[in-house]
Amino acid sequence: MLETLLKNNTLGQWLQGGPENDVVLSSRVRLARNIAGYPFLSRAKNPQIARIERFVRSNIEALDRQPPLTYHQLDGMESLTLLLLVERHIIPRDFAETNILRGVAFSEEEDLSIMVNEEDHLRIQVVGGGLRLAEVSERAHEIDDVLAEKLPYAFSADYGYLTVCPTNVGTGMRASVMVHLPAIIMRREMDKLTRICDDLDLALRGLYGEGTHGSADIYQISNNKTLGLSEEDVVELVHLAARQIIELERNTRESIMALHKKELAGRINKAFHLLCDAVSISSEEALSLLSQVRMGVNLGLLENLSKNKIDKLLLLTLPAHLQIILGRESDRVERNKMRASYIREHLILNQKHNTREA
Repeated sequence: MLETLLKNNTLGQWLQGGPENDVVLSSRVRLARNIAGYPFLSRAKNPQIARIERFVRSNIEALDRQPPLTYHQLDGMESLTLLLLVERHIIPRDFAETNILRGVAFSEEEDLSIMVNEEDHLRIQVVGGGLRLAEVSERAHEIDDVLAEKLPYAFSADYGYLTVCPTNVGTGMRASVMVHLPAIIMRREMDKLTRICDDLDLALRGLYGEGTHGSADIYQISNNKTLGLSEEDVVELVHLAARQIIELERNTRESIMALHKKELAGRINKAFHLLCDAVSISSEEALSLLSQVRMGVNLGLLENLSKNKIDKLLLLTLPAHLQIILGRESDRVERNKMRASYIREHLILNQKHNTREA
């Protein structure tokens, strides 16, 4: 599986590019579903959990889809492989750390994954690069409709789909966008972002969801509740927020460029050279500097450097990816040295660098 995920050093869907990709890295829709006749996982005994896993797994493997989804049981999986799945946003971190019989099926393109025995019996996730909420929602519901013909979902005529978390009851749907906001962070204007989310009753989370922070100035915006909202309402709500956030981030970038272009160019130039000159660098520091360089590429302040190259470094220098590239598990000290070497090689090799100033 590791070789397949890292084949040709391809990016996961969350960094594949798409509409409005200078700000919106990806769009995602998750559908939470439970099987009627079985208790929620929070109350299920191990034999029931095992039956749920077998039942859902068999129906996933029977899906008539080309290429087929590949299913992997997570219990007993090596920690490095689990971390790789987290870093590629195929599964959330808390799912990787759970200790029950569970699994995930995902497509070769990594745009579709179905988690079994996460918080609910199954969760369908579809991801697309850029701002594509309507598209990924449609695809998620297509898969859901197919599975609904085989799986008896727990559903109430009064409340909708029944889920472990009350905030998911109703449509069982979470729509989210992953956004890159270096200018807002640079200007210390997170209050404006928080205001947008509060006004629309949306959740603001870090790079890896609940309980994480905005590494690389990347945040996730998602709906807080589903009860009383249609699927279309949820998509429209998060899309509206994404549009407002795109405008805020772009306006902030333009303002910095208009008032402080020389200082900004100097800051981005410094970030680039710190990456090129480092002999050891932590994951957090690398992500922070790569975030600034990515903004510099988007603003045209760095020549002969592609956004795709920076996005690859954002992913491939994360701990699990780096150890797999290295070919073995390693401690933090060795990873930091390897990370610096890897970044240096890929930024300097055949790279002519020039920073424009006003």
